[in-house]
Amino acid sequence: MKLLVLGGTHHVGRAIVETALERGDEVTTLNRGLSRPPAPGVRALLADRTDTEAVTAALGDGEWDAVIDTWAWAPRVVADSARLLAGRIGHYGYVSSRGVHRWPWPAGADESAPLVDGDPASDDSADYAAAKRGGELAVTEMYGEHALLARAGMILGPYEDVGRIPWWMRRLEKGGRVLAPGPAEAALQYIDVRDLAAWMLRCAEGGVGGFYTATGRSGAVTVGRLLTTALEVTGFEAELVWAPADLLRQEGLALGAELGLRLPDGSTPNGMHDANVDAAFAAGLTTRPLRDTLADTWAWLQAEGDPLPRPDAPSPDTWLDPAAEQRLLRQL
Repeated sequence: MKLLVLGGTHHVGRAIVETALERGDEVTTLNRGLSRPPAPGVRALLADRTDTEAVTAALGDGEWDAVIDTWAWAPRVVADSARLLAGRIGHYGYVSSRGVHRWPWPAGADESAPLVDGDPASDDSADYAAAKRGGELAVTEMYGEHALLARAGMILGPYEDVGRIPWWMRRLEKGGRVLAPGPAEAALQYIDVRDLAAWMLRCAEGGVGGFYTATGRSGAVTVGRLLTTALEVTGFEAELVWAPADLLRQEGLALGAELGLRLPDGSTPNGMHDANVDAAFAAGLTTRPLRDTLADTWAWLQAEGDPLPRPDAPSPDTWLDPAAEQRLLRQL
């Protein structure tokens, strides 16, 4: 398959490029070429996505079987790319987010849950949910049934630039008593970035379109299993001290918000980790064991170091006040 990846250097984009190369696909990327050199075997086109003239020149008269777009900001940029590629691709895959659903998310929600408003012509990047929805509209208006909207849940695995698992692994590495967001049996729902990439590529090859909630099955993993497995794969010696949600709330600690277990105000959200994913699994989505995700994340951290902080998200350094952690540990 001849594949064009719009992006291709960070997290999801990097996983898509590497997975496509492993499959034997012919891969072209389009990005600014600033953060990482292109992977061996990739044809690299250079342009700033916000500069329509530069993108037009970089694309030239190229044609591809499919494109996968990882853009997460102003929807107008997605609309421009969709228009420029019209008639030159057979499938448009867009990495969207469960965030396009109107908050609060209903418990057990599927793809029919209410959506936020979005404008495909908007240049506004401030509202992530509206921007992603605008990107969805831009793609579907141009490509219809030939568009795949992958509404991803929490994305973990190697190259995770949000820093959730890297942050936890570095905390566990310090050893001793480590405050953990209880209850340990609280369910987590996530997708390994490589499983998302492989599924989107299979959909592109098979011409599968539509919108899907793309994350793992509800109840398959708990926060207790996540953190104890992280200890096992790293070999760290640390004691997890589980703090009840009410106590974290009383102390003003948002620990667990980084995993979607509670909101920054300490309240527990409904619908965050119990999405209905039957449609995506019926369309061929498969997931790997948690242990593989965590072991490979740790191997990546050892090889490349911690990811750089994202400029559009709070630094992981602000997720937990060490003094507040020690104060609460003394109570438990």
